[in-house]
Amino acid sequence: MSDIFSTDLIPLAALGGIGTYAARAIPMLVPGIDRLPPVVLEYLRLIGPAALGAIAAASVFVRDGAFTVGPEAAAVAAGAAVGRLRGNLLIGMVVSVLVVLALRATLAA
Repeated sequence: MSDIFSTDLIPLAALGGIGTYAARAIPMLVPGIDRLPPVVLEYLRLIGPAALGAIAAASVFVRDGAFTVGPEAAAVAAGAAVGRLRGNLLIGMVVSVLVVLALRATLAA
């Protein structure tokens, strides 16, 4: 029971919160940020999605410290393809969920 309430990750969670707040607050707190070159503004705008993509990729493709390809990877590929073709992230996410549910049910049977 004590493993559930481990405090080892509290500093990491705090740093993550500070980093997330900083990324969201910089445009409001830094005067003149809108005068930066457009390429820099685009780069700053894409930092959040890139970080979330890296976290998601690590949780989908790495299991027990080793690279794996399972139902989740197929669902990511299907969802990304449909989302890109349709131009709608929500549809891509729904397809991903349906594919992973179908594959897990099929592979478990």
